[in-house]
Amino acid sequence: MSTFSIFLVLITIVCFLLIVVIMVQNPKGGGLSSTVGGSQMLGGVQKTTDFLDKSTWTLATVLIVLILLSSLSFTGALSDNDSKIIEPTETTAPTTAAPASPVQNTPAATNPAK
Repeated sequence: MSTFSIFLVLITIVCFLLIVVIMVQNPKGGGLSSTVGGSQMLGGVQKTTDFLDKSTWTLATVLIVLILLSSLSFTGALSDNDSKIIEPTETTAPTTAAPASPVQNTPAATNPAK
């Protein structure tokens, strides 16, 4: 299992928790907070709205950090390079041999001591 897959699982869990926390809080009445029994009765905590507010910001921060870390670990191995729709074309640069430089025949040095 790659690190990117692990990040995807963690991001999914954090998103689910963030949805639950956001659905539970609604301080103006209505929503799921009123059906749970009021914001003061949830878990016996007096300041439940503060807890829900802090947990929302914490989960949102964790989500952003996980997304940034997952983008660093993404290698692009999941992309489909072998498309069945588009035929791969082999484009090779024409190999033209450079003209050989002409060999310069230098006259043999004559022996002046003759």
